[in-house]
Formats: sequence, C-alpha cells, structure tokens
Amino acid sequence: MQNHGQDSDFAPRVENPAGRHPVLLVCEHASARIPAEFRDLGLGADDLDSHIALDPGAFETAKRLSDRLDAPLVHSTVSRLVYDCNRPPGAASAMPERSEDTAVPGNVGLTSADREDRVDRFYRPFEALLEKTLVERPGPSVLLTIHSFTPVFHGTRRSVEIGFLHDTDTRLADALLQVATGFDIQRNAPYGPEDGVTHTLLRHALPRNILNAMVEVRNDLIATPEACERMAEALGGWLTEALELCAAESGK
Repeated sequence: MQNHGQDSDFAPRVENPAGRHPVLLVCEHASARIPAEFRDLGLGADDLDSHIALDPGAFETAKRLSDRLDAPLVHSTVSRLVYDCNRPPGAASAMPERSEDTAVPGNVGLTSADREDRVDRFYRPFEALLEKTLVERPGPSVLLTIHSFTPVFHGTRRSVEIGFLHDTDTRLADALLQVATGFDIQRNAPYGPEDGVTHTLLRHALPRNILNAMVEVRNDLIATPEACERMAEALGGWLTEALELCAAESGK
C-alpha cells in the first residue's frame, strides 16, 4: 500500500468516547470531504454539496443525540463517494461509478489495486474503530446508525419521513415502530436489507446479538440546526421508550 501522509486528516473519529449510555451511535455518511489527490472525483461543487456526497443533517442530528443521551458516536470523515463505510469492500456501491443520476468520473475504471488502497485507507480504520469502541463498552451495548435520505429520488417524491431499518434482528426496530409518532414512519423504508444498506448492523451487531437498528430521516426535516435539535429530542425520547420495551420483553 502507498504511504499517504495526509490520511490522518481523514481518520474516523469518536465523539464523546466516555459516554455512559448503553447505545453506541454510528454515522457512516457524516462528511463530504475528499482527499485532494482525488480531485473532487471529477464532480462539481453542487454535487459535492448534495446527498450523493454525504447524508445532509445526519451527523448534526447524531451529534445532538450523542450529547442528549451521553452516548459515544463513531463517524466517518471522508465522503461516501470515496468509500461508503456502510458497504463491504466487495460491493460495487462501496465506490460507486454512479450515484442516483450522477456519474462519478473519479470512480470509473478503478483497478483492483486502487480499490484495495481505498479499503485499507478509509474502510479498515473505520471498521477497526467501531469494533474497538464496541469491545470497550461496559455491559450490554446497543448499536444505532443515523442516516438521512433525499425527499426526491430519481424524480419521485417520497412520502416517508422516518424509516426504522433492520436486518434479521427486528427487536429494536419493532419497539421503535411501536413508540414513535408524529411523522410518516415506516419499516425498512426508503431502503431495506435487499438494498445492501445494513452492512454495519450485519458486521458489528448481529454477531454480538446486541440490539440494533438503522434510522433514516428525510433530510428536509433536518435542514437547520434547530430542526436537527428537534429531531434529536424526538429520537432520544423514542429510543428511551423502545429500550424499556425491549428490556421488558427480554425479561418475560
């Protein structure tokens, strides 16, 4: 692998590492930053400010939820277009040649060596930090990943406002769906396991049999700091109730 001195600038990070809440928050698509050597992947400023480069509002909401709960938050610092940390190395969508209707020139024609270099530089450190943070958590942990999605996809407006996603372990999503109100809330929407979006849950939560879910918030609902704060307040309340339901169910 090549030696890239600036990679420390794109290392994944943990906010509030000493947080005492049992939940570990994750935001894989927290940043739109791209290392200079990739020359913006051939994209324009409008593309790099859009949902194809990051999940708008997701990190801001996750950070406020971390503060509210006193929970650690692991997040990426590189654009999902360079490497999508919620995808395994073998997935084509880990380094997409096209995102929605936009071609990504800098991802076209990557060699196996190019791809492996990005895996080593951006995915492996994220995977290792998330694993390390989980291992060091005292007692039972809960894994909750925070994402956002665009209101219009391929020209079609989405009515769903919040999705609670899960893979084969439905416990936490079931409980969240019972307690969450006030929005158009759906299960495994606007994406589901068949879309390959549950990698983090599969890789880190299911093998441990810990409660886990993925939250998708329509990004027009978290477009301002005040909106992110309100969403974090709602999510925090729902999560507290959902965990109580899960505890009661496991105690039966």
